[in-house]
Amino acid sequence: MKLFHRRKTTVHQVTDAQPSLTADIRRREISYVIKMSIRVVCLILAVTWPGAPLWLRGLFIAGAVLLPYLAVIGANERGKDLPPLQDMDEANQNEIPRHRREIGS
Repeated sequence: MKLFHRRKTTVHQVTDAQPSLTADIRRREISYVIKMSIRVVCLILAVTWPGAPLWLRGLFIAGAVLLPYLAVIGANERGKDLPPLQDMDEANQNEIPRHRREIGS
């Protein structure tokens, strides 16, 4: 006969924490700037390189046309590579809402 009933507790580690919203936004901004910089280079090369073969010029034009779309789609994918949120085991625990996960937000 057991006198004490132990509750099974979940131990959370720091490595389980998701990156901050600021870090996620920063990652998406850097990705956007890199893609748009490549687009500018493609546009400049398509216009100013007179001796470029037609297939290469077409590739530059395709990059200049398609990269803005890909850059915006990538910038709007919030937390795509983040792990899914864990469910809370106990009913008395309150999770901080997503928009309030940073200090000062």
